[in-house]
Amino acid sequence: MTAVRQLALPFVHAPGFTAADFLPGPGAGAALAWLARPAGWPAGRLVLWGEAGAGKTHLLHVWAGQHRATLLPAATPHWPCGPVAVDDADLATDEHALLHLLNAAAEACHPVLLAAQAPPARWSTRLPDLASRLRATTAVELRAADDAFLRTLLARLLSDRQLVVPDAVQDWLLARLPRTAATMREAAARLDRAALAAGTPVTRALAAAALADLIHDTSDTDAADAWPSGPGLF
Repeated sequence: MTAVRQLALPFVHAPGFTAADFLPGPGAGAALAWLARPAGWPAGRLVLWGEAGAGKTHLLHVWAGQHRATLLPAATPHWPCGPVAVDDADLATDEHALLHLLNAAAEACHPVLLAAQAPPARWSTRLPDLASRLRATTAVELRAADDAFLRTLLARLLSDRQLVVPDAVQDWLLARLPRTAATMREAAARLDRAALAAGTPVTRALAAAALADLIHDTSDTDAADAWPSGPGLF
């Protein structure tokens, strides 16, 4: 009898951005302490910075919800009145709009929370006035993930997607994947799609095939545990 493969449907996994969902990584304590007291931010501004996947966007959502702030992408940093949070602020292309936002919020005594992958001193800022205001902004780093955090994060991400992955397979992945939070998120998303498409549990061989361009060593994958090949897997 020909095995019937499960058709992968385009369901979108929506990550939870609540305070309860946040998994604190290294150095998150300092960021959380600053976020809890926006009245104490020098000039009313704060920058969270760190590598992709460190939790900056999550914290922006949490803070915005707690303080009724408007969450804006860097592409449209136009002040809407009131507290505001700007994601990927170091990628803003309209520096005049960002400068106006900072000035208007400061004049109205409303806090501004910014997130970026680098501290303001390393942003490619052309406007002198904007550069001056950014240099005067307190910046808090969300540091790179350590081993314990990555292990907990991967387990959380798999659980959120209701994926049952044996501890041995998770250990195998953690030993081979790049050691960043962003990679763990990408890996969980790919494993979810691959398991659904194949209609099988997540095995080490399935993981090796789905994450072949991410993992750096697949030489010990069991041939007998090979992921089914053929059309219809993706």
